[in-house]
Amino acid sequence: MSSLRLDIWSDIACPWCYVGKRRLEAALARFEHASDVVIHWRAFELDPGAPRVRDRRQSYAERLAAKYRTRPAEAEAMIARMTQVAAAEGLDFRFDLAQAGNTFDAHRLLHLAHVRDRQDALKERLLRAYFTEGKAIGDPDVLHALAVEAGLDSAEVRAVLDSDRHADDVRADEAEARELGITGVPFFVLDGRLGVSGAQPADVLLGALERAWRDRGPSIIADGAVCGPDGCA
Repeated sequence: MSSLRLDIWSDIACPWCYVGKRRLEAALARFEHASDVVIHWRAFELDPGAPRVRDRRQSYAERLAAKYRTRPAEAEAMIARMTQVAAAEGLDFRFDLAQAGNTFDAHRLLHLAHVRDRQDALKERLLRAYFTEGKAIGDPDVLHALAVEAGLDSAEVRAVLDSDRHADDVRADEAEARELGITGVPFFVLDGRLGVSGAQPADVLLGALERAWRDRGPSIIADGAVCGPDGCA
């Protein structure tokens, strides 16, 4: 049987996307045909109008409170719950260090990484840099260093960052997301037919993988926690 394509729309500044990645990895570890799954990370910007680097005088909790129009204490509680969820998946979220910024260039580099067969490595490096290390993932110099760490050629990375290379690829991903009705991420599409919305538990993702492999059946949608332009839920 041919390989199974898995397209995943997600953003770097999306906590549920990192959790979803870990849960997918747990599902793949139990999936008999994991070596035949071809993953393609697709671009989705939660805040396409964001500046490359935000003013750090406003904390993550303050930005969250403003977005949800809630009190800072409630925003802190949301952050604490998300941190606990991440910890259960082996992730160390440091929202106190997070530097929000525009992710368009990061997505362009992920397209380069896809061509060079280093996409998953770069995706992981970017997520860890943002959620654990407090790196400014909208800063071109930071992106360059992270991409090189993930195994990409330094000169080629710089050439992409200094141009608009792969910009059309990012926009094409986002256009396809709109056509599919994707409004929150992560969103998994297996074999172009089976849709799974949100950071589902590993058991749900495993079931989707098994179904897609077995019968390439009609689309189903499983709803779970996602991040959208208005915040995470």
